[in-house]
Formats: sequence, C-alpha cells, structure tokens
Amino acid sequence: MFCMQRMSDEPDTAPKSTEAELIAVRREKLERLRELGVDPFGGRFEVDHEISELRANFEEGVKVKVAGRITAHRDMGKSHFFDISDFRGRIQCYLNAKAIGDEQFEVFSQLDLGDWIGIEGETFNTKVGEPTVKAEVFKVLSKSLRPMPDKYHGLADKETRYRQRYLDLMSNEASRDVFLKRSLMVNEIRVFLQQRGFLEVETPMLQDVPGGAAAQPFETFHNALGMPLYMRIAPELFLKRLLVGGITKVFELNRNFRNEGISRRHNPEFTMLEAYWAYADFEAMADLVEEMVCSMAEKFCGGLEIEHRNAEGELTRTINLQRPWKRAPYRDLIKGVAGDDWFEISPDERRGKCEGLGVEVSADMEDYEITQQVFEKLVEEHTFDPLYVTHVPKELVPLAKQNTADDSLVDVYELIINGQEISPGYSELNDPDVQRQRLEQQAGGETQKVDEEFLLALEHGMPPAGGIGVGIDRLIMMLTGAESIRDVVLFPQLKRSTGED
Repeated sequence: MFCMQRMSDEPDTAPKSTEAELIAVRREKLERLRELGVDPFGGRFEVDHEISELRANFEEGVKVKVAGRITAHRDMGKSHFFDISDFRGRIQCYLNAKAIGDEQFEVFSQLDLGDWIGIEGETFNTKVGEPTVKAEVFKVLSKSLRPMPDKYHGLADKETRYRQRYLDLMSNEASRDVFLKRSLMVNEIRVFLQQRGFLEVETPMLQDVPGGAAAQPFETFHNALGMPLYMRIAPELFLKRLLVGGITKVFELNRNFRNEGISRRHNPEFTMLEAYWAYADFEAMADLVEEMVCSMAEKFCGGLEIEHRNAEGELTRTINLQRPWKRAPYRDLIKGVAGDDWFEISPDERRGKCEGLGVEVSADMEDYEITQQVFEKLVEEHTFDPLYVTHVPKELVPLAKQNTADDSLVDVYELIINGQEISPGYSELNDPDVQRQRLEQQAGGETQKVDEEFLLALEHGMPPAGGIGVGIDRLIMMLTGAESIRDVVLFPQLKRSTGED
C-alpha cells in the first residue's frame, strides 16, 4: 500500500528497510503503473492555481487544478488525506475510493511519498479548519524511485545537503526559505537601482587581460582565436568603458571567478553587484548602499535587527542596521587596536609589534600589507554592526582617486558587517596617466598584465564617478543569518566525490 507518514509521536518499532529494498518496492510499483496503462512520468497538466496562492487566498467551493509532490499521507482505508508541496508551500488533499472508482484507486495505491501528482477537484475546509482539495480526478506526473529524506530528522549531513541540494530543498523548510529570499532580494536590488535611473548591462566574462581586482584568475584557451583567455575576476574595467561612452548610471549583477581558496566565506564563483554613478563620489555611493541594504532588511527581515543563531537555534549575535552607519578613517581604526604610535615607528618595529598583538605576518609581506593584516585580524573580524572604513592606503586600491589632502590615501570606503567586507566603494580614478602608473606598478613590470584597451578608453575622457561593489552572497548571509557561503549558494563548489562515502 501507499507509504504512510506517521501521524503520532509513538516510536516506530518496525524493522527498518534498507534503501535498496525500498527502491525495489518502488520499481515494482513503477511496473504495475505501466501494467495499468498509466505513464509513470506523466506529461502536460494544466495547473490553474499555484499551491501558495491557493492557500493564501483560500475559498471553499472553488474548482481547482493543482500539482505538487506528495510529502505527507494519512491512510484511513477507503479515505486518504495527503499533502502536495512545491518550493513555495503545501496544500492538503482528500481522496475517497468510492468517489474515484476502483481502477483509479488501484493507480493511487501505487504512489509513494515523493511522487508528483496533478489534482482536479473542489476546495473545502475540514472540521478542524484545514484548507483542502477534494480530488475528483488525478494524474500521475512522476514516479519517484528513491525515498525522500526522513521528515522528522531531515538531511543532517552537510556534505549531502550541499552536493544534493534537491534533497535539502525537498526536506528542509529553512533552506527553502533562504533561497526564496535570495531570489526576491536579488530582484529587489535590480528594482532599487532601476528606479534610481541605473541601466543594467552585461559585460564579458571571458577577458584577455583579467583586471579590476588583485586576484588569481581561472585560465582557458580559445581555439578559434588561438589565444589564452581568463574568467573575469571583476567587470570593473568594462563598466568604466561605458561611463566613457556616456552611460552615466550603470550596473551589472553577475558572476565573478577567482582561482583561490575555498572557505565558509569564499566560493570560486560568486555573485557580485558593481555599479557606477557619474558625477558622484565614494560618500554618495555609501549613502546609496546604506539605503539599499536597510530597505531590503525592512522588507524581507522584518526590521533592522538581524538575529544570527547557531545550528542548535541559540542566539549568537544580533546585527543592528539602524542608520546612520558609523564611518571611521582606516588609520584611526589601526591606532585604536595597535597603538597611537603605529604609523610613527619604523617598519621593522611594526613587524615586531605584531607578535605582541597576536597577528601572524610573513617575511615577504610589504609594510602596507602588515598594516592591512592588523586591520583584518583585529578590526574587520571583530566588527559586526555596519562600519564604513574610509581613506585607505593607495597601495590597496589602485583604481581609486587619491585624496586631495593626503596623496598617500585614496577616497574609498570598505563596508564591514558581520566580521567581513560586504562592499567596497570608490571615488573612481579617471586620470589616464595616474591610472597607467598605478596599473604598471601593480603588474610589477609585466606589461602584458596592463589593460591597454582600458587605458585607451580613459584617454577619451571618463567623467568623475563613484563606484561600488557588493558581494551578494555575503550580503545574503548577513541578512538571513547563514554562517557559511555554502548555505546561500544553491550549488557551491565541492571537491569531486569519490563515491566511497
């Protein structure tokens, strides 16, 4: 008979079947469906109500056609109550053997949890007020040959959740909620920018000179052109070409690729928003990001206080997004953790001081990199509420405009939330001669790494502009309380399975 979802809290003392045995039973039912003249993998079914919409706007006595996966079942002999579900919700259905006839009831008896079914029937409320569809006709849409994850224990193994995301979505409501919110949030970002006059564009993901950031690219080779190409590490240099072309507000929301380490905060491919606004500066871009993130939090998170909890549901921290967000110069923050004399002592003394601060540095680090290491370990990793870190050393950001009061600094912000950088923003460098000097210095004398096409574009005149990057995956992590980037990326990059586990 039909697999039954237990409806009580009594322990299930029956011997557990192996997965192979369960699959064998399902395959027997598959063949029985074919013997009954039923296609186990269905075909077109005219749905006129989405499950979530039907439940949200439920009325009795309405003829409906709905479809979904069978996710729960209560067998009462000739009467059956069962749930059908999809990504957005579930609805209860009721089927009576006498009403549908013996032949159809025999078909129904070959179905299991996990199978997809289409239902035509009329809506009603049960005695306990549960919205329900009384099945008058049904159609088998797909026979599931493997059992669903256990309803009560879910999918506990993280590796399986990430590698077989469909099982995670099938059994984990919290995971479904995260990815639904992600989709809605990404769309909201587009709407937010478009309402403010920004034009969305697409720029190349295959580039002959990888630029826009200091990162290790993925390399490939184009056979027809006979030349090496690189997966982009950032779209920045192409978007700035569009500023030169006269598009004064432009953005791209798409993938970047970096051939570097994998961690709970890093995935080799990640989603990035980059936007450029002619005649603005880094402070105007900071205001824009602050408004955008707060509007998303209010719309999707119920307010500006975001709770983060661990796997046991215990509150670990609350992030407060109340405006205005704090802004502080980079050097002041360094002095606050490393001492007021940090920038007055010698480079060797700074290196020696790191040991007492508990900051590891390597022998090949430049002096500015040592200071940045102190920032990352003692400021960034301990900052959870929003903080705009402003006016950083020019060596860190070769594409930003120098500060007029101190030419060792550039006019930028780095937005830190939840212990990690969420967004950098610049007053963009538009002097082609200074830009060439910076890029050549970054390339270390390797002229093939300098994007001459970009410099040529700058020589045609790029208006002063503000620019931003927003790491979408990290932003979603912060807004949903996820502790790993793998929890907000549908299919994170994983080491190839050996099949031994």
